[in-house]
Amino acid sequence: MSSSAARNEAQELGPEHYREICDEIGARLGFVLRPAPDLPPRMIELLDRLALLDHDAPSIVPSMEDMAPVEEEAPLVRR
Repeated sequence: MSSSAARNEAQELGPEHYREICDEIGARLGFVLRPAPDLPPRMIELLDRLALLDHDAPSIVPSMEDMAPVEEEAPLVRR
């Protein structure tokens, strides 16, 4: 298919087609990325605990207010 033919075909797609494409991609990703069903119960317990602890943890990303402007340093001189 040439690029102009593909472009014309893409122009014929309406919003409902884009929604269906997104839904199909989401369904396929959900199938591929689903958790393994054969995890031991202890592993499932530990993963659940990790998710709980991670949810309550503070973010390590600094806020914009906490970030200081970067000051330029003098260039290093090699001898």
